[in-house]
Amino acid sequence: MVHYFTDNWEKIQNFKARPDDILIATYPKAGTTWVSYILDLLYFSQTQPDRQTSTPLNDRVPFLEITIPNQSSGTDQADSLDTCPRLIKTHLPVQLIPKSFWEQKCRVVYVARNAKDNAVSYFHFDRMTCVQPEPGDWNSYLQRFIDGKMVFGSWYDHVTGWWEKKHSHPKIQYMFFEDMVEDTGREINKLCSFLGLTSTTKEKDQINNLVQFDNMKKNEMANYSTVKAMDFKISPFMRKGKVGDWRNHFTVAQNEQFDEDYKKKMKNTTLQFRTLV
Repeated sequence: MVHYFTDNWEKIQNFKARPDDILIATYPKAGTTWVSYILDLLYFSQTQPDRQTSTPLNDRVPFLEITIPNQSSGTDQADSLDTCPRLIKTHLPVQLIPKSFWEQKCRVVYVARNAKDNAVSYFHFDRMTCVQPEPGDWNSYLQRFIDGKMVFGSWYDHVTGWWEKKHSHPKIQYMFFEDMVEDTGREINKLCSFLGLTSTTKEKDQINNLVQFDNMKKNEMANYSTVKAMDFKISPFMRKGKVGDWRNHFTVAQNEQFDEDYKKKMKNTTLQFRTLV
């Protein structure tokens, strides 16, 4: 971890969740912003339309564990939210989630992305953010990803840890980035069912249009361009949003090594991704 996510650790662990809070959990660069925007629109686009043009998404959906000097911490931002429900995002692995979220039986939306695309997206993010360490070259970065020596830990531990948790905590909706790309409307319907929302077909169609990647990338209230800790000249925060971009980065040798290691690490879980090949 880096100190931006641990400086406020006591307040993070003692955070007081409310029963109607919704936690959005992901490994970094797995679709966090996408799901955050969908949920914000589902809950508030009709009742508080001004939010969409006046308040950046990162303020509407605070990042629980972030602590940057001279800025409100994620816990303070979450505590000051006046919305019901509060939408809160985290990248913490399941074992580090504040206990109050489980005690209050909060609903959790978890999004997982296939390992290869996730590694590539994380690499480009680390190139453009000053909050995390410099990524170095792609080859050494990929090896660190395989070894789990990443900010927020091992991808393998993260996705499987949350997968196992959903068997004991029924209020976890486990989603896949690849499913969202394939049919966003279908996944919005699943979220509505999970959350007990009765949005009209027209409202869901409008939301589906707003959350398409190209539209979000152009939307200054959703694309994180207001966040000073990122250098968009190096790489945009929202880069491609594609499935299979890993093919433009992995060499044949890297791919073979990765697949061999992947089989070992994922052999004891029922969790399966559709786009590893």
